Amino acid sequence: MPSDKPDAAAQFREEVQQTIKGYSNETDWQKLSHDWIMQALAKRYVYNFSSLGRPIIQLPTDMVAFQEIVWDVKPDLIIETGIAHGGSLIQSASLLAMLDYCDAVEAGVMLDPKSPIRRVLGIDIDIRAHNLKAIKDHPMSGRIDMIEGSSIDSSVIKQVTDVAASYSRVLVSLDSNHTHDHVLAELEAYAPLTSIGSYCLVFDTIVEDMPEDFYPDRPWHPGNSPKSAVFEYLKKLESEKITGSDGKRLQFENDHMVEDKLFFSVTPDGFLKRVQTKNSASG
Repeated sequence: MPSDKPDAAAQFREEVQQTIKGYSNETDWQKLSHDWIMQALAKRYVYNFSSLGRPIIQLPTDMVAFQEIVWDVKPDLIIETGIAHGGSLIQSASLLAMLDYCDAVEAGVMLDPKSPIRRVLGIDIDIRAHNLKAIKDHPMSGRIDMIEGSSIDSSVIKQVTDVAASYSRVLVSLDSNHTHDHVLAELEAYAPLTSIGSYCLVFDTIVEDMPEDFYPDRPWHPGNSPKSAVFEYLKKLESEKITGSDGKRLQFENDHMVEDKLFFSVTPDGFLKRVQTKNSASG
């Protein structure tokens, strides 16, 4: 007979969701968190961590959020702009490997490590030789493809688009040049590749919330940041009938539940989730 008792896991998830919703009113805590992040970024805190042996320039909380998103979305391709030391590529590759392994276990088949199903594609304008060697020497390298060139160059965009056409569930992560124009161009090029229910993540949107002179040696600052590009792009989607690579109307919502539960994130207003529109047909 069916039990009248609520499912314990579902009940726990609901309790967590309700807790997170309550955080939106924690203005004092939010200010403390923002002040802490400013101190952390000023003292290069994000440079202290690694992913499976490769440096990854991210907050640990954002790394956890990324893992949760990948597990929920279960993409078969992750597109990343910005490679640096390769830690993010390695993180993505390891998560995709885990998804393939879980699929194999559930199907009761042996997983062939030489024929990975899911892959990650990284783009960077300058992949330094020592980083390239370290990435290629890593055990996760068999899942990683890389393109050297500007992520907003038309030839690079075509290469990425051609690769993405062979995959059904695509997740995008933008973390390269953080100027408004560059991020906006990346969004216009790669956000349409995002599958419905998946994410286009725009990192370092926190630049918009920093003091004007926080990065005196960088071209980005409030008003010229990833967040300002996100806002312009979302307004463009509202006013224009833009379709994704799947031919369906393109619409994103900011997943504030992810942002709210983190408190410590460099990605405020950057967790863009592609949602199904009521009229998803092109045009």
